[in-house]
Amino acid sequence: MLIGLRGKDPRRLLWSLPGGHIEAGETAHDAALRELREETGVEAEILGLTDINDVIMHNPDGSLRAHYLLTIFFGRWLSGDPVPADDCLEARFVEVDAINELDTTDRLMHFVKLSQQKWIEHSD
Repeated sequence: MLIGLRGKDPRRLLWSLPGGHIEAGETAHDAALRELREETGVEAEILGLTDINDVIMHNPDGSLRAHYLLTIFFGRWLSGDPVPADDCLEARFVEVDAINELDTTDRLMHFVKLSQQKWIEHSD
């Protein structure tokens, strides 16, 4: 599994799946591939959608601070060794079991396991 150490807030210094913002006129699929390449130097093929995740953050007074909609894809590595760049402080391939030993973003393991399940379904 390819993961990156976040270099910016929100969730700075937590391990997460690579990703970022969609540029104007860009599809979610194209943005995912671009962000993967920009953050890690890895080229991949997207095989399907894992899930969509709402990340809702509140200020101490309860007011809304931010609402992010994360589109999580699963795919196959094509080329490139993970090299951190852009918003990523470190990037690496790790065994899924090793992720439990890291400080990660909320629900990372949920989406990793769901991606594994989708991969198996796709391969059948």
